[in-house]
Amino acid sequence: MDNKDFETFDFLINDEDEVMLLLYQREGEPENPHIEIDFEEKAALLYRNDNDIIELSDISDDVLDSLQDADKLLVCELSRTENEEEEEITHAYEAEIRD
Repeated sequence: MDNKDFETFDFLINDEDEVMLLLYQREGEPENPHIEIDFEEKAALLYRNDNDIIELSDISDDVLDSLQDADKLLVCELSRTENEEEEEITHAYEAEIRD
């Protein structure tokens, strides 16, 4: 698997209209994570810790609608494995949504 494949991300929305961000594990631990969303540009910056900022672009309208009134975003980081069936969640945390 190409290293670029590990830079992908996806959003999931549950029946309660809560959003979860899935991405591959990053180096270091999440520390005071927060996210800043640009609704007009359909993009966001996830501040995972002081040294790791992740750019998220082309966010769907459905996800943005669900995030409009949310205070927090659930983030799950998956292990980096060649076999998707062996992936497991390495970090799960809430990121505060900031204006």
